[in-house]
Amino acid sequence: MNNVISRFVVRHFQPAEGYTLVSWLFLKLLALIYFAAFMSLAVQIIGLVGPDGILPYQEMLDSQFREEGRNAWWRVPTLFWFSASNRALELVAWAGCALSILLFLGLQRKLVLTLLFVFYLSLFHAGQTFLTFQWDTLLLETGFLAIFLVNGPTRLLIFLYHWLLFRFRFMSGVAKLASGDPAWSSLDALKYYFETQPLPHVISWYAHQLPEWLLKGGVAFTFFSELIVPFFIFLPRPFRLFAAAITILMQLLIIATSNHNFVNLLTILLCLFLLDDRILNRVMPVGLQQKISFSRAGLLQIIILPVAGLVILFTSVTVFSSMLSGYKQPAPVRESALIARSYGLGHIFHIFPVMQTERQELIVEGSHDGLQWKGYEFRYKPGALDKRPEFIVPHQPRLDWMIWFVPTQHPKNMFWFDRFLSRLWEGEEQVTKLLATNPFENEPPHYIRVLVYRYKFTTGEERTKTGNWWKREYLGQFPNVSPRRP
Repeated sequence: MNNVISRFVVRHFQPAEGYTLVSWLFLKLLALIYFAAFMSLAVQIIGLVGPDGILPYQEMLDSQFREEGRNAWWRVPTLFWFSASNRALELVAWAGCALSILLFLGLQRKLVLTLLFVFYLSLFHAGQTFLTFQWDTLLLETGFLAIFLVNGPTRLLIFLYHWLLFRFRFMSGVAKLASGDPAWSSLDALKYYFETQPLPHVISWYAHQLPEWLLKGGVAFTFFSELIVPFFIFLPRPFRLFAAAITILMQLLIIATSNHNFVNLLTILLCLFLLDDRILNRVMPVGLQQKISFSRAGLLQIIILPVAGLVILFTSVTVFSSMLSGYKQPAPVRESALIARSYGLGHIFHIFPVMQTERQELIVEGSHDGLQWKGYEFRYKPGALDKRPEFIVPHQPRLDWMIWFVPTQHPKNMFWFDRFLSRLWEGEEQVTKLLATNPFENEPPHYIRVLVYRYKFTTGEERTKTGNWWKREYLGQFPNVSPRRP
């Protein structure tokens, strides 16, 4: 038995040769992504979940504690059990920015990475529906594993990063096939994607004008990059380099045509572990290379990392297999997986499993008398027809993004949207700050209504003639219209 354990330790905890420079660069770039993620939240978190925000987090914590008592403290791991005030929410977000700078400077890396993970996990739970996105969980697992990277890359750690990248890419491809969505199966998804994605930017308009054969080819390339290329991650070096090249190219194309916050940058970052020091040796100054070193793995790392690795493997495989087969796992298995995911580990991924074929935009208006109506202008989502779609990567305006889901009229989205409209009716300043304009700064409106329009990109000829990026058709007053499907 002792020999088996010894061989395991030797095999998986010895340094992974050829990844020292890559790991150093990875931590530097992870610091920048952490900074972008925390900064993005710092400027909006109060309006979203502060005491006077759309979904006050304290209400959620109180409800959780009433249901589960003290068990809620460890089932919902967040610092905001101590306080969910505006000051506390902002403090954690801005502290995350400061810690990101310390990480970039290489100061107290293990402590800083631990705090960054704890702070983002706390905000992840506080954000509720506004932070239930796969890039948030991708950042959490990436950041958690980075805590152990401070002691140098090991074979086990590199494998776990490979497994994370594989899951993110392959699961997304499988979800597209499993959904049975005709837009994907007919290779027509890109015919709609650039126009119907949550927050297009200006190049999205140009991409929408591309010929159909090229758009179909883009869908085929998407399937290739998500269903075939991920297996190259576990093959010898030439295949890994090919996987990195294709994956990075795909992410750059997405950035060039879409506003998807930091997720594509994070995916590119994970591709670093498909490369090795032989590549960085050619471009990194020799003097800098000689200064880079890592301490040896400590006993704590040797104990915790394998346990965490088993949790990640067990949870991700269990949940993914259940999603595909429809098989309902035994209650203890489901409960274990749920707890692991509440700590940011073992999540599944399914980016755009179905493609929207119609864009419905909600235009929110207020009035004092029910006769004269004034519209609220959002910062980034489509509104005015001549409003130029902005490039905002790596920022994610969570309110603008979530409005995109409301036309489905799912109860979960209707709940928070009703709360949002109530805040506008009350004239709540922290919420109206999330908008570009508030036409009722002096006195809140007495009436609120929501109009629904079908938006489409203009053609090149229409844009030349009108100067508009969009054209629209009135559908009715929300929610008295047919829900968007899908």
